[in-house]
Amino acid sequence: MNSRTHFRLVVLYVLVGAMLLVLMGRLWTMQVLDGAHYRQIAAENRTRDIVVPAVRGMILDGSGRALVRNRTALVVSVDRTALARQKDKGKGVLDRLARTLGTSRADLEKRIRLCGPTVKRPCWPGSPYQPIPVDDRVDPKRALQIMERQEEYPGVTAAVQPVREYPEPEGAAAVQALGYLQPITQEELDKRKGLKVTGYSGVDLIGRDGLEATYDSDLRGEPGFRKVLVDSQGRVTGTAQEKSPIPGGNLVTSLDAKVQEAAEKALENGIKSARSQGRKADSAAAVVMDVQTGRVVALASYPTYDPAIWTGGISEDEYEGLLGKKKGEPLISRATQGQFAPASTFKIATLTGAIADGYDLHGTYSCPGSYMVGSRAFRNFEGQAHGSMNLHRALVVSCDTIFYKFAYEAWLRDGGMKPKKKPADPMVTMIRKWGFGSRTGIDVPGETPGRIPDRQWKRDYWNATKNADCKAAKEGYPDLERKDPGRAAYVKKIAAENCLEGFAWRAGDAANLAIGQGDMLVTPLQLTRAYAAVANGGRLVVPRIAQAVVRPDGSVARRIDTPKAQRLPVDPKVLKYIRDSLADVPKSGTARGAFAGFDLKKVAVAGKTGTAEVWGKDDTSWFASYGPADKPRFAVVAMFSQGGTGGGLAAPAVREIWEAMYGLGGKKPALKDGKLPATLPKLGIGSGGVTGRAGTGAPS
Repeated sequence: MNSRTHFRLVVLYVLVGAMLLVLMGRLWTMQVLDGAHYRQIAAENRTRDIVVPAVRGMILDGSGRALVRNRTALVVSVDRTALARQKDKGKGVLDRLARTLGTSRADLEKRIRLCGPTVKRPCWPGSPYQPIPVDDRVDPKRALQIMERQEEYPGVTAAVQPVREYPEPEGAAAVQALGYLQPITQEELDKRKGLKVTGYSGVDLIGRDGLEATYDSDLRGEPGFRKVLVDSQGRVTGTAQEKSPIPGGNLVTSLDAKVQEAAEKALENGIKSARSQGRKADSAAAVVMDVQTGRVVALASYPTYDPAIWTGGISEDEYEGLLGKKKGEPLISRATQGQFAPASTFKIATLTGAIADGYDLHGTYSCPGSYMVGSRAFRNFEGQAHGSMNLHRALVVSCDTIFYKFAYEAWLRDGGMKPKKKPADPMVTMIRKWGFGSRTGIDVPGETPGRIPDRQWKRDYWNATKNADCKAAKEGYPDLERKDPGRAAYVKKIAAENCLEGFAWRAGDAANLAIGQGDMLVTPLQLTRAYAAVANGGRLVVPRIAQAVVRPDGSVARRIDTPKAQRLPVDPKVLKYIRDSLADVPKSGTARGAFAGFDLKKVAVAGKTGTAEVWGKDDTSWFASYGPADKPRFAVVAMFSQGGTGGGLAAPAVREIWEAMYGLGGKKPALKDGKLPATLPKLGIGSGGVTGRAGTGAPS
């Protein structure tokens, strides 16, 4: 053997030895240093983790009637990721599944595609990494076929799951107040690390509106898990570890199903009545509130919708119907999100502003048919003159001209078109103290603050619209001119004024504000709280719907108290004067026709009508009330957009609600002794009861 060959053998021996040393070192590292880690991985290869969903809690009224509950359903879901790994991208599986479910592959593909800006519904708005439900009303025989022949349906699961249901006890829907569920998105999963994805289950659904959204964490519960042992074929051989889920709490509300149904029925009847008289009557709202506590007894909105529309996938037309104006935007709660001019119902606030400005509460004032505000005549409703009267009578007959006088004179004292450095604006100042222009703080999302058109708002609005006004001042309104030349000339003149000095707080702005007209906007809930403050002696309560979260065993997890009420800075004597005046409105004032034959001795209702003029539309009809007048318990307010006069439509609707609450007019009383339950209902309830409408988080 020559030296070169010998050298090569030595190098080879060294290399082999080095490789053996490296291998032995690696084996020692894996078996000794990292042994525990790899033993765990090996064990996990023999186990599978299964998230066990928690049953979502129910939403109940104050007497324990289920407004939202659960039903069990066989749900078929498709895993997009599993389909994507197949050679044909899952087309064969979807073909077989479509035949089994009695649908088409094209329909299934639509349901499992991801929602996006350019994707029409149905589509999946949730996480792309979780199984997507395609049918939650599967025939058990078909579901069994899928479960028994899994080799033909890889990526498809069929399992029993809880599904949300809306039983409508006593006929009450309360859709906007309750809200709805939708699948959790990937973005939400990324933000909320504690959430677990199980596929199609209550754990994966999140409240999108109403109480479902506000109290989502209370209702959803905590999911459990099960770690099962599997063999090399993936078959379950046993259970290694298990933790039971904790069911969600049941949310007890202050809503009363019977009163809620009465409010919804009153709105529906009012809309039908208005339309039969040729009115457009496009939307409405009603609120019933405990004046002492702020507990909401009913929160109704029209138009409404069936929450089952979310079940099994929602089409593009259905989705646009919920959001579009063509069907009235039923997703919007007119009670908390609708903003309307309050008209004469607003005089309770502007009267206190006038008294704070120095006007005599017990004085006598002239009520002519019209009053000159600068160079323009502002009229009473239908130009009626009522002669001289006190403020009590002014509220009863709803004299506008007295309020125009208060506002105009205050405007002049502030300097008119050349205001002082710090104008007093007594009515605007007082209106804010009544809580208008701010959210009430009710425990449902999306509440709007309304609008107070003060000096700052005018300037901001002018900055945003002056270009359009200047253009209209120059070019006019050609389309309107062809239909109504007189109106076109008038609005062109207004545009010219706004172009030059639209930022100015004019006398007309102050006058309109005094009677709740012009650009002043409130929500029905805000007005209800204001009348509750009149009734309870000056406390601005914070509305609350939820009362408590109760565990499935009936024990109270937590009580939901109403926040402390603010004190209204109005002399109690002034509030009593207003209460005495409002008590006469149904007797001899603008609501006397609506309350003719009503037993005011049994339930003395006090209130105020409002008829708000809206350019280009029918009038907005209001009636705001509370009662019994001698010992107030509830405030009841109704509003009808494009409904006509307050006394002609809203007041009869409110009367209908009062009759249902107290059992007048031959009706059975919705409230026992005219009171709400003093204690929480005794629970420990299952999911039994009448069958109702179902709503789930299927593709939208």
